[in-house]
Amino acid sequence: MQAALYDEHDGYYRRADRARQGRTGDYRTAPETSPLFGATFANYFAKCYLDLGRPTSWTIFEIGAGRGDFAHAVLATLRTSFPEVFQATRFVIDEIGDETRHAVAQKVSGFSDRVEFQSIAHLTSPFVGIIFSNELVDAFPVHRVIGGSDGLREMYVDVNHAGDFVWTRGNLDPGVAGFCKQIDLKLGEGQVYEMNLAAQDFVARAASLIDRGLLVTVDYGAQRADLLNAPHRNAGTLRAFHRHRMIDDVLSHPGEQDLTTTVDWTQMAEAGERHGLEVLRLQRLDQFLLSEDLLSQLMNASEPAADAAEVVRLRAGARELIMPDAMASYFQVMVQRKTS
Repeated sequence: MQAALYDEHDGYYRRADRARQGRTGDYRTAPETSPLFGATFANYFAKCYLDLGRPTSWTIFEIGAGRGDFAHAVLATLRTSFPEVFQATRFVIDEIGDETRHAVAQKVSGFSDRVEFQSIAHLTSPFVGIIFSNELVDAFPVHRVIGGSDGLREMYVDVNHAGDFVWTRGNLDPGVAGFCKQIDLKLGEGQVYEMNLAAQDFVARAASLIDRGLLVTVDYGAQRADLLNAPHRNAGTLRAFHRHRMIDDVLSHPGEQDLTTTVDWTQMAEAGERHGLEVLRLQRLDQFLLSEDLLSQLMNASEPAADAAEVVRLRAGARELIMPDAMASYFQVMVQRKTS
């Protein structure tokens, strides 16, 4: 999974010859669906800025910026509606791949004095502010554990005589064995559970960089009890997407399809607690956006709209973000806070 997604030359997220997002790609994200997503989060960030005591400078750090739609919407909204916050803001972006960084840089070129590109692995000094990600954690490589008569076994990828990738079973990786013991994992015969150890590392790294502030994670996930007990998740949640269709064989066409798993919010909360982060909110994305006044952002954006067609597009995007069965209803927002 690491190689299929992140190999420097052939990994899905590193290839310049693939359109990943949008109608011609494999999936859509909320920031590209509507600028109201970023505008509403900008409104929330402005309130967070006040809660942090109006620091003279603070950082919004976005990891996995995609095409830059979120960064552009946040900065544009802060500049227009919250000039004090905008003047204090340093916006840092971590995005892999030269081609992707170039696209993001073009998108936010009007804010070049506020934006810089850095990897979370290379930052050294803690800051006051926010670390934000959207659909990042679900794409971290996972370990797959399966239950059987001989106890817990790990699922590995092998090659058969025909040269095809296939699943095989073996002993647990030491890190996986430790996590299984930590959560007292018990699985039924043939039951699969995906273990996202990279998510724990991400939370720990984020906590080490936040002096005071928030870790805001938007993704599709579930509590561990649901992941382990829901019948439709008995085979795990690892899946592949290509051209907006779910692909049954996740081992086929590596580097050409998206691979993803459902985030374990229990794990995210537990990892945060170990590193000084408390959970403030875990809320469905559509409900979060409504509570943070997306409808006001729609009105603000509609007033200066160039024509009726733009207003229609804004309203259509808003429906995707707030209707009970639309795209945003399948995602959640976890907000974790560090006070010192």
